[in-house]
Amino acid sequence: MIFKIHAMENITNIDRDYDSGVSTFNIEAEQSLIGLLLINNEILTEIDSLINEEHFFDSFHKKIFSLIASKARKGLVASPVTLKPYLDSDEDFKDIDSATLLTELSARAINAFAAKDYARSIFDLAVRRKLIEIGHDVISKARVVSENNTPEKLIVEAEQSLYDVASKGSNNRTFEPLVKAATEAIDIANRAFESDIQGISGIPTGFIDIDKKLGGLQNSDLIILAGRPSMGKTALATNIAFNAAVNNKKKHGIQSSVGFFSLEMSSAQLATRILSDLSKVPSEQIRRGELTDKEFNKFLEASQSLEQSKFYIDDTPALLISSIASKARRLKRIHGLDVLIIDYLQLIRASSSRDNRVNEIAEITQGLKAIAKELNIPVVALSQLSRQVENRDDKRPQLADLRESGSIEQDADVVLFIFREEYYKEREKPGDQDLDALLKWQEEMSAIHGKAELIIGKQRHGPVGTIQLAFDGRYTRFGNLAKNYENKPQ
Repeated sequence: MIFKIHAMENITNIDRDYDSGVSTFNIEAEQSLIGLLLINNEILTEIDSLINEEHFFDSFHKKIFSLIASKARKGLVASPVTLKPYLDSDEDFKDIDSATLLTELSARAINAFAAKDYARSIFDLAVRRKLIEIGHDVISKARVVSENNTPEKLIVEAEQSLYDVASKGSNNRTFEPLVKAATEAIDIANRAFESDIQGISGIPTGFIDIDKKLGGLQNSDLIILAGRPSMGKTALATNIAFNAAVNNKKKHGIQSSVGFFSLEMSSAQLATRILSDLSKVPSEQIRRGELTDKEFNKFLEASQSLEQSKFYIDDTPALLISSIASKARRLKRIHGLDVLIIDYLQLIRASSSRDNRVNEIAEITQGLKAIAKELNIPVVALSQLSRQVENRDDKRPQLADLRESGSIEQDADVVLFIFREEYYKEREKPGDQDLDALLKWQEEMSAIHGKAELIIGKQRHGPVGTIQLAFDGRYTRFGNLAKNYENKPQ
């Protein structure tokens, strides 16, 4: 059979190089599936979302399947009769009797119910060939030693390739009907309606007013959490992460998997903050080892309560944005990932050398937004503010205070600023000899002690405004401001 001979000659070096006793193609399955499609074009609707012409091994099959699919999608009949003129005019088929070929393929159609099984077999074998191709590529590149071909870069590229295979081409998205998007919008609203935390459609942060304003952390959102040093950015991010991974399960039966990239602090330092809050033992006592037996036992009990949490920390410094994306994909694939937090944005390195830092930050923020959309999770990135804040009388931050603010402000869906007036007021303490000024300062300190403001500078899907929070520096923790809810049931 001419067609059969061609198919066997089309075998590449894939199987010759990696002969494991299992073939990475199935000519018979390809022929049978095409035969079924030639007899009944409607079968295409059952398999169209699973395979395309690129999954076929044989080059003849690729072209014939492509022709059938093209005609069927236009509502035209794809049969041996209608396809013959196209094959006759194709240079690749010049030595083939197209009429005989199409007839033989049609004769392969046996059982229409087996179409999905054939398609699945073809798809699985195509994935195996792709994996072998990736393996070849990794081996080939690994043998080339150069400054631009570092092991770290090779690992990132390999992980990206493997993720593309694992996600089955999910990045090749196209237009979708409005009704489908509307259905997703209804699902989001329904989650908020049925949630036992009223008005929350995203992941609860554990802070009443934040959840009211944002509706929780929303999937595919890039959320920037910014502030000057010592305002409590890391503390608030850690509190939100812990609430999502642990507290929400206790209160609402909702447990989220949280990935935390700590580019500044070590994982042990981050864990100390969390355990200080849980055990109610001041973090400075933990660091100095000044603990009573009772406090140490509370510290141990707090650590044991984290055993079932899905809180994952990566404290690798100076990560590339491509490495963050790769590690996030891997975490989602292995353990699941519902929220990603990065501390902090300015410590991330751009994947390629740029002419200035503004362009590097643009690449980084675009990369973070791409991660949020690709993995369909909220990404919370902490960010430093420029020093110009310190030069104003009112030191409450604004969008213009974001370092390299253009791209950060543009790419972010939500921008939050942390501001603690108490921090600045402490540094304005007058001398003891000026009693009147000291008394006035003490009154002002009393009014703002233990309070923080979370300013919503931008929210793409909702209102801006200011949220009042409580702050306890002993345990580096934020909380709901009690006076706002003291008359309301908890």
